[in-house]
Amino acid sequence: MKQLNRWQSCLLLTGGALMVIGAGLAVFGSLNIGGWMFLAGSLLFGAMQWLQTYDGNSMVIRRLRRIMLFSDVFLILGGLDMVESANGFIRQWFLSNVHNGSINYITYIYNKWVVLLLIGAILQVYTTQRISHELDKEAKKR
Repeated sequence: MKQLNRWQSCLLLTGGALMVIGAGLAVFGSLNIGGWMFLAGSLLFGAMQWLQTYDGNSMVIRRLRRIMLFSDVFLILGGLDMVESANGFIRQWFLSNVHNGSINYITYIYNKWVVLLLIGAILQVYTTQRISHELDKEAKKR
């Protein structure tokens, strides 16, 4: 895997810290502030993981990297849903344009960030562990 430079590593760590603090605030404090912090952190984290490329030939690592980028999408969508749950930007659209808008809004959007965050986090942990293992295995072959 291509190593990030010092600034990119700092941005990756900052994004991760913002996600943790934002999720904590969303659960235990203010969903509004926590949502915006989580969204900013997930965008930083995802952008830095996008820059971390793999130039090798291992199809397993390439597949795991695609899964990792897919999990970044879940984390970003979770941040967007946190902000939506706190502010209700599209709630009025649902109420005026969708049949049973209030029920559908609650069913499909309101507070579903928990599920998106869980899926993204599980995929991140899995791919991080497996990529590390595969890179070690590839280094031993050389």
